[in-house]
Amino acid sequence: MHACGDADRFAHTLAELGAAKNNIPSQARLKVSDIPKIPTLRTGQGSWPLSREEFARRFRARFADPAFVDGADAIESLLQIAWDGYLAARKAPVTRPAGPEFADPNYDLSTDWLETREAIRMAQARHDLESAPLRVLLICGAARNDKTCPGEMSKTFRLTQLAAAIFQAARIEVDLLDLSALTSEFGKVIFPCKACVSTAMPLCHWPCSCYPNHSLGQVTDWMNEIYPRWVAAQGIMIVTPVYWYQAPSVLKLMIDRLVCADGGNPDPTTTHGKSAAKAKALELKGWPYPKHLAGRSYSVIVHGDAAGTETLRRCLTDWLNDMHLIEAGAGSCLDRYIDYYGPYASSHDALDADTALQEEVRNAARALSAQLMQRRAGQKAPDENLIDPRPK
Repeated sequence: MHACGDADRFAHTLAELGAAKNNIPSQARLKVSDIPKIPTLRTGQGSWPLSREEFARRFRARFADPAFVDGADAIESLLQIAWDGYLAARKAPVTRPAGPEFADPNYDLSTDWLETREAIRMAQARHDLESAPLRVLLICGAARNDKTCPGEMSKTFRLTQLAAAIFQAARIEVDLLDLSALTSEFGKVIFPCKACVSTAMPLCHWPCSCYPNHSLGQVTDWMNEIYPRWVAAQGIMIVTPVYWYQAPSVLKLMIDRLVCADGGNPDPTTTHGKSAAKAKALELKGWPYPKHLAGRSYSVIVHGDAAGTETLRRCLTDWLNDMHLIEAGAGSCLDRYIDYYGPYASSHDALDADTALQEEVRNAARALSAQLMQRRAGQKAPDENLIDPRPK
């Protein structure tokens, strides 16, 4: 079932493909004779399984603190359970039948995935409720804060606070997503994208079903919380520094994992989980590439000290445009240097003195606020209802 985005447009597209039943791609019910020839699956890259010794070494490394010595017997007991789960590849140990909303009602779906899906559906309902306050997801893309190694907050965080004050004055709710929590909070993690989409778009599920993977210990994936936060917001504002000409790794992890929002499959039963052959058949038969976050407005602020700001700003705006988000205006996206080639040690002082940059950030927030209000009043973007002839 289409969990988020323009459900009517998604169903209409499927209808044109001859596949609109419960908003679920009927390609999952194709006759064998209807399925196009599937390209050869290339395999043989990864190595599996680890040896028992190597698995145990990695497992015990989590308990290197001498304080765990008294729990050695319990750790060994847990090690054996984890080893059994690893060998059995118990990725999703708790499942339930999908139910009538899905193409294959009897297929067992992960309860972890179903919970995230339900959170997304609730977030979409909140997004669509015109009586609810407008909301901006304000993203701090820096990896540093003063609760871990640097011992000092980022300039990026300070810029988000300038923007937040503008939104709050306009009575717009602010949901601050501070990605530096990945470096400073216990158990907070965003796992890398596995690029399922490169095998076939329908293999990339919306929301992502790659994690958690309990057999590999890949749990507490923050994206399960982040997806609904994107969905609930009418506006997105990203404030980020440049790290070595590119986006900070904490921001890039989130960006990569949002690929499922750009054409992802809302029904994992159509591919019976991660069946590459079924996914290839679905895409080759015809796939609508639904834009699950389309129509949200955005603003982007990129800052640096020596190089790379313009390139990163272009990358971010191109990415958001590809997902059919809407730029809030010429003043809503900018790249600037703070104390160009100056010393790092005094960069916060330089930001204090750069009142022009501070006002530009406020103006970007004002531009986004204005567009959100215009869209709430019914104004559409000029190209919003156009049909993309190249929907990939």
